[in-house]
Amino acid sequence: MFFLSPDLSARDRQPELMDQPGLAEDAHRAALRGLARVNRLSFSARSIWRPIVAEMKRQSSRRWRLLDVACGSGDVPLALAGYAATERLILSVAGCDMSDTAVVHANERARQSGAAADFFVRDAIRDGLPGGYDFVTCSLFLHHLAEADVVRLLRAIGDAAGTLGVISDLRRTTFGYALACFGTRVLSRSRVVHIDGPLSVRSAFSLEEASNLADEAGLGGRTSIRPVWPQRFLLTIGPPA
Repeated sequence: MFFLSPDLSARDRQPELMDQPGLAEDAHRAALRGLARVNRLSFSARSIWRPIVAEMKRQSSRRWRLLDVACGSGDVPLALAGYAATERLILSVAGCDMSDTAVVHANERARQSGAAADFFVRDAIRDGLPGGYDFVTCSLFLHHLAEADVVRLLRAIGDAAGTLGVISDLRRTTFGYALACFGTRVLSRSRVVHIDGPLSVRSAFSLEEASNLADEAGLGGRTSIRPVWPQRFLLTIGPPA
């Protein structure tokens, strides 16, 4: 099969089907299931877990609280809760999303898995984030946003995370675009996932761009960023000095 990558030298942000308010509920749910499968096979939650568990083991007997921003189906925070249980660490998880459909779907998944999780509707860009959390995570959301909103969100995560903020997102690379084109078709039957996957890579940031946005948010001295499999980056935000 012939593959031709678009010019990825600059970010090309385009509307995605998942972001459209008129998206039918059954199509939305199918896309959420497909994205959860992509996340699982990309080890997304596992890469987010590593810096979190390192902090938790410093005080292994205490109770920790985690908020996942733009939680979608809730697959990432539910996986993190499972990892904590395996390590015999105490972690309560919550998630917020501006989509009613996503929050209902996430709460259904939590009930089915028996996990103690709370998912609620909130527009993190417009309303900011509630405090009282040790960890604030965010996966595959930055690329949906305009740069000014990314700065606003990173600042909100830095303010809300008492111990650590952990952001995972796509990198804009040719290999990442190829993975999105072919991988989404292998892993999901959702037309929304097939279309939005490649568009997401075109909307994504390079490592340098993401780092510069963190600096613009006033977090430069608190952040570290590194590439992770598969063609993603992990941006961590430590507590204020």
